[in-house]
Amino acid sequence: MSDCYIALKQVSSEKMTQELIDLKKSILEGRYADALVIVDELEGMSKQAILRNIQAYLRILLIHLIKNQLEQRLTNSWVASIRNSLIEIKKLNLKDNKKSYYINLTEWDTYIEDEIEIAVRDASVEVLNGMYNEFQLTEMVDRNQIIQTALKLLALTYSYSAKELSAVLAENLTQLTGGEDWKAGRR
Repeated sequence: MSDCYIALKQVSSEKMTQELIDLKKSILEGRYADALVIVDELEGMSKQAILRNIQAYLRILLIHLIKNQLEQRLTNSWVASIRNSLIEIKKLNLKDNKKSYYINLTEWDTYIEDEIEIAVRDASVEVLNGMYNEFQLTEMVDRNQIIQTALKLLALTYSYSAKELSAVLAENLTQLTGGEDWKAGRR
């Protein structure tokens, strides 16, 4: 985890703690309108934290799809990362009411577009053991293919339970480049 991310989490945590103190004080003093404003702020902070976590898992998903595309293979660890990212996205994305989502199926394009450039640059460290720098990799990646594959996989998170998702993903991942070799245990 980067120092910047850790510092951001600490600031966010301190702000939330202060908001809770202010909320308690407002309730004890009978300032309910102020308390409701604070509750709205806390709700917004919570939603932003959830969306940041979803975006982090989305980036991991995209990095592994980029590696798959450029290396023309699929490994057990990539499958595990893709699967875990999608399962975590499913869990995080489903609101507490279990009926609605933070990110609806039709809204993923925006989130993927926000993350794909960062994912391409981050993937440069890993693709073919860092053989290409981020400028070279930027030219090599077929973004449309990555986006379509990501959308297809993300759509599965709306159709299957977390328990079912793992098996469904395994079958879908065999359709990626190198997926049949992965399934057969060939390297």
